[in-house]
Amino acid sequence: MMALSLALGLPLGLATCVLLLPTLSDFMSVLRVLGGRAPKRGGAASGLPRLLVLVPAHNEEMMVAACVRSLLRMRYPPECCTVTVIADNCSDRTADVARAAGARCLERQDRLHPGKPRAIAWALEHLSWDRHDAIVVVDADTVVAPDFAAALGRAAPLKAKAVQAYFDVDNRTESALTRMATVYAAASHQFAYPLKHRAALNTPLVGNGMCIGTQVLRTHGWTAFSIAEDWELYAQFTERGVRIECAPQARLYAQETHTLRHSLSQRERWTAGKLTVLARYGLPLLRSGRVSLRQKLDAIAELSAPGPALHLALALLGSAVVLLLRLPPAIALLLLASLLRPLVYAVLALRAQPDPVRAVAAFAFLPLYAFWRVGAAASALRMVGDKPWVRTQRHRHG
Repeated sequence: MMALSLALGLPLGLATCVLLLPTLSDFMSVLRVLGGRAPKRGGAASGLPRLLVLVPAHNEEMMVAACVRSLLRMRYPPECCTVTVIADNCSDRTADVARAAGARCLERQDRLHPGKPRAIAWALEHLSWDRHDAIVVVDADTVVAPDFAAALGRAAPLKAKAVQAYFDVDNRTESALTRMATVYAAASHQFAYPLKHRAALNTPLVGNGMCIGTQVLRTHGWTAFSIAEDWELYAQFTERGVRIECAPQARLYAQETHTLRHSLSQRERWTAGKLTVLARYGLPLLRSGRVSLRQKLDAIAELSAPGPALHLALALLGSAVVLLLRLPPAIALLLLASLLRPLVYAVLALRAQPDPVRAVAAFAFLPLYAFWRVGAAASALRMVGDKPWVRTQRHRHG
């Protein structure tokens, strides 16, 4: 028993530190905000930002028309916003449907280098974007709110920074999974990310709704090609001192997986992608001379943190092991204390829901989902290092 306790004590202590990092970082952010140290804004923008919206699409004939129509119907001057669909290695009518909906469409065939990040890099080489202020990435299974571009424009000037929009759930009432995902989106985009913004920390990028300044792209290029290109961009930009802000008023909506079976490949990709990025960029982040110690701590916390459901399962399992093996009870207390942050954000997000009673009821599914996430995370380890993944199934927007 003593040997087992020693063998498990070190990894449990390390896991406890990892789970506590986001709480520690947010606590420091709260102190900074309460101290009245607001972030400095850039100079005033002259006119509306000119946006180039890129819509990477692989066999998206079912979804791309709704996406294009929502982009073209935005309340934003058309001369300030160009929409281009990238039909990447498509074997269906994606390109024809996109053009029929009113978008310009580029067709790319490169079977050796498929995927969204490669498609975006290819498009940036084939398009003229010198007169634009920022590139906005919108997935083809997404619809945007009418004031999406205008809300991004309020974060101007955009050329020298990146901005993350509010990535919300389109099918929020479809199942307990989609209701919980909606709460998680609100917790992130309405509360966690604005706190980072007010504390002068970078907001994570989430792939869909990323707005990247053209000056940033000219300086650093597009070099994120992992299975989690959004986390890779976040790590790259943060390590290089590029500012990433949030724009919670700029909303776009995409489908969330509504069953565990459909959810598996997506969760595996997210977990494996974050671990891959952490392994590649953790040390460069810590060594960077262009960011503060506070930003380094927060970036490592973001890259190493599991999602809230997996966090819950790990904290409970770790506490049970501590009690079973009679390890120092302080470890269990710290593991449970690490749950305070996601709990606070969940309560705030639930209060912001239009139907909070049903949203709370959906969390009856959380215990099963949390321990299912442990299995999904374990299976994700085989994908670390950019292994292929299976795309999530689509169905039409409601």
